Amino acid sequence: MESIIDRIEQEIAAWEPAVGIEEVGTVRATGDGVAEIDGLTNAVLGEMVLFDETFARSLEDALRDPAPVYGLVLNLEEDAVRVVVLGGSEKVREGMLVRRTKRQLSIPVGESLLGRVVNPLGEPVDGKGPTGATHLHPIERPAYGVIDRASVNTPLHTGLKAIDSMIPIGRGQRELIIGDRGTGKTSVAIDAILNQKSEAKEKRPICIYVAVGQKESKTAKLVAELAEKGAMEYTVVVTAPASVSAPLQFIAPFAGAAVGEYFMDQGKDALVVYDDLSKHATAYRQMSLLLRRPPGREAYPGDIFYLHSRLLERAAKLSPEKGGGSLTALPIIETQEGDVSAYIPTNVISITDGQIYLEADLFNKGQRPAINVGISVSRVGSSAQTKAMKKVSGKIKLELAQLRELEAFMQFSSDLDPETKRRIDAGRRMTAVLAQGRSEPLPFEMESAVIFAAINGYLDAFGPEQIPEVEARLREFLDREAGGILLAIKESKEIREETERALREKLDAFLSRTGVR
Repeated sequence: MESIIDRIEQEIAAWEPAVGIEEVGTVRATGDGVAEIDGLTNAVLGEMVLFDETFARSLEDALRDPAPVYGLVLNLEEDAVRVVVLGGSEKVREGMLVRRTKRQLSIPVGESLLGRVVNPLGEPVDGKGPTGATHLHPIERPAYGVIDRASVNTPLHTGLKAIDSMIPIGRGQRELIIGDRGTGKTSVAIDAILNQKSEAKEKRPICIYVAVGQKESKTAKLVAELAEKGAMEYTVVVTAPASVSAPLQFIAPFAGAAVGEYFMDQGKDALVVYDDLSKHATAYRQMSLLLRRPPGREAYPGDIFYLHSRLLERAAKLSPEKGGGSLTALPIIETQEGDVSAYIPTNVISITDGQIYLEADLFNKGQRPAINVGISVSRVGSSAQTKAMKKVSGKIKLELAQLRELEAFMQFSSDLDPETKRRIDAGRRMTAVLAQGRSEPLPFEMESAVIFAAINGYLDAFGPEQIPEVEARLREFLDREAGGILLAIKESKEIREETERALREKLDAFLSRTGVR
């Protein structure tokens, strides 16, 4: 059966005319990164065009230019086409020749991109020379249909106890990370990338981090952190910083999806982080207004929903007949003053399979990650959890929900009965157990063991303020003396009866050493 890539390449080839006649237009007007072009009557929406000084050289020679200026056809009008210039717009002037390439905008993809930092056109920006990628993949293509997909049932562990236990993410899922500026959204995504190092190499997802409209210094810092912790060997970074034009920021997430799809089509798992789609929407609004598309709600064009839906629908878990690969999407949205009911946040919430909401108030109280478990949800749920995590995570949400309810009640009553006080202490203790520092992801077997200890009363003798220190000592103890138990959980993905018995013995031994038992 032909693959979707073969079909797309055949469709692109079908654009070529029967005779080798080049189609050339001229720039009628240009400004703000948009060019209006006469003469390209057969241009196709989404086609790449080439701005060229002279018609004397062949199209192949022009494409091999060290710094070619490309455009993307986005408006098809009665007497002209409007094109956005993909970088180098200062070189474009009235009367300049424009050639059809008869190609859909595509970028080079392949294994050689691993460990590299590239721009949205697939060109290296890390100073390490050419990437060597030769396979061209269209940045936009139809998402896989329902028949080609399988149910999401394999976990993608983030290494964050709060997420893996209560808001599990599956391979092929789309999980939104949403919150105000400075609440740790990028940190959650980077921890998820770092945690993949704990996976076996053959099962490890390829990670793609797409930085849209970010400061270059922030992206450089993240790349350095990933390299230092050995994560760049399975990661590709696509960057379109705030300093580049809106069209390049617009295509960046699609370029990241194209890189991920290449690996998904090879039967592998991939994870792509879009950081962030708020800035992506702003770039699209800017570009659309310059293209004279009518503005709608909050000045965004009417197709902004379609823009993000066709991007995020490309995340999928493929059926075994299609190779069984997956593409998991973690889009990030920045809210203003916690307003999740604004236009872009509600759009992306309705497209995705759940959201992780990071709350500024919790962040300011010192909770890390600052997840509001009340409105955070995974619509895939326990289908994307191992049996071990299912077994230990059942009671957590209930205890935290009781804590929120009782803390609200405490504001009106100073005299608490012993049962209420016990429940509040249990909720605060669980909140402390789920707290985790930045860049400290845990393997899921360690997460399962720690949460098992918490829900089975092994930490009840300690106050909430003691939990961070006690948990660190417990993890060190388990690493040192319960390696076989952790390995059994890792390999079987569940806590069997004999494993549970052995784990309880080790936990009793730990409490004896701390002087509690």
